[in-house]
Amino acid sequence: MLRNLENKIAWVTGAGTGIGEAAAVALAEAGMHVVLSGRRLAKLEEVAGQCPAGKTSIEMLDVADKEAVADVAKRLIDTHGRIDMLVASAGINVKERNWHNVSLEDWDSVIRIDLDGAFYCCQAVLPTMKAQGEGLIINISSWAGKHVSVVTGPAYTAAKHAMNAMNESINMEAGMFGVRACAVCPGEVATPILDNRPIPVSAEDRAKMVQPEDCGELIRFLAQLPNHVCINDLTISPTFNRGYAAQARGQIPSPE
Repeated sequence: MLRNLENKIAWVTGAGTGIGEAAAVALAEAGMHVVLSGRRLAKLEEVAGQCPAGKTSIEMLDVADKEAVADVAKRLIDTHGRIDMLVASAGINVKERNWHNVSLEDWDSVIRIDLDGAFYCCQAVLPTMKAQGEGLIINISSWAGKHVSVVTGPAYTAAKHAMNAMNESINMEAGMFGVRACAVCPGEVATPILDNRPIPVSAEDRAKMVQPEDCGELIRFLAQLPNHVCINDLTISPTFNRGYAAQARGQIPSPE
């Protein structure tokens, strides 16, 4: 039986766009109070405007800043008295992302935000979740967290592989206290991160991809599962998978 989420507390990082935005809206519509975090106030205010009145609050945050993460988490818990769910969705990739052109600065930026930022947020909420005897952490990973590809580049691929390992370590250490963690691993999703692809993605291809709202619905479903159920990781991908299609075209003869 699916849980009632009314008045439970969720914290969504990267809430201004993409999967974080869709998750925030879906959770607020399900009755949760959603704390929206991100680096751009205007974007967060736009997302708040899509949510039911009174169901959101905004905490500006750069997840790469460990002290700021700790401060926001403390304010959130002091204000609401608990934290039921974390959606760690803040993430970036860079255009010059492969071995021949990735800079040391860009490597650091991707790792600091995509991996370290998620760690800081998880560490900040775990003590309260363990003390209250329940809590759900959803780390937004990637297809690149399971499959190595030149498309995403070494920094993003390494960050997401590490995120998956980090996520499972939460289940190993905190599951006995009622805390569960899920690494959601999307294939191609039509979000603004595609704008940084070295090879532009056409509107036709974007329309065939998983849409942010699909991920929002999935995250709401995960939140509604009973506390005794842990989905350790979950892959969601487009039915028309461009990587599979390219491989098939290269290996499978066309019908006569």
